[in-house]
Amino acid sequence: MESRTGGPQRSDAQRNRERILEVALVELSRSAEVPMSVIAKKAGVGQGTLYRNFPNREALVLEAYRHEVQQLTDSAVELLKTREPDEALRAWMDRLARFIMAKTGLADALRQVIGATGGPGSSGYSLVYGSIEFLLDANHKAGTIRPDVTADDFLRAVAGIWQIDINGDWHPQVTRLLDIVMDGLRAGAPGRQ
Repeated sequence: MESRTGGPQRSDAQRNRERILEVALVELSRSAEVPMSVIAKKAGVGQGTLYRNFPNREALVLEAYRHEVQQLTDSAVELLKTREPDEALRAWMDRLARFIMAKTGLADALRQVIGATGGPGSSGYSLVYGSIEFLLDANHKAGTIRPDVTADDFLRAVAGIWQIDINGDWHPQVTRLLDIVMDGLRAGAPGRQ
């Protein structure tokens, strides 16, 4: 990460920025109207530090969303380094569900920014879609899922996540739904005995 002067950002400054983004995602998911001062306080930084990193609310909301998309998409590669392709896909599905639940909560804040600024240039959809294709391709090569499954099929299969109430105890419902989807993806896989 570079500083505003173009050089590398100090490690403590980078930690502050990361902490601000983590707190912002949680707080903005709870309420689109959360004051910037509350985010700064909960992140353990002064308002000057917050505004040095994010000059306005719109910048913070968009960066929190971009940061979350980047973490989700980066995790696909990391999971494949340490797990079998089908296990990596299932673990990534859990991360996708957490992302969807956070994005659902963040939706009001994003809508306000989109209304005020015309919106982000990219919603992150293409990055997430690319991660799905990447994970499915690894599974197709390993023979761990059905060979005919496409990224579009996958998205349709997990679309039920959007129907789950984020205000309730959503985790057990999501886990059950994704286990069912994963069982369906594995059925008929050429590498299964």
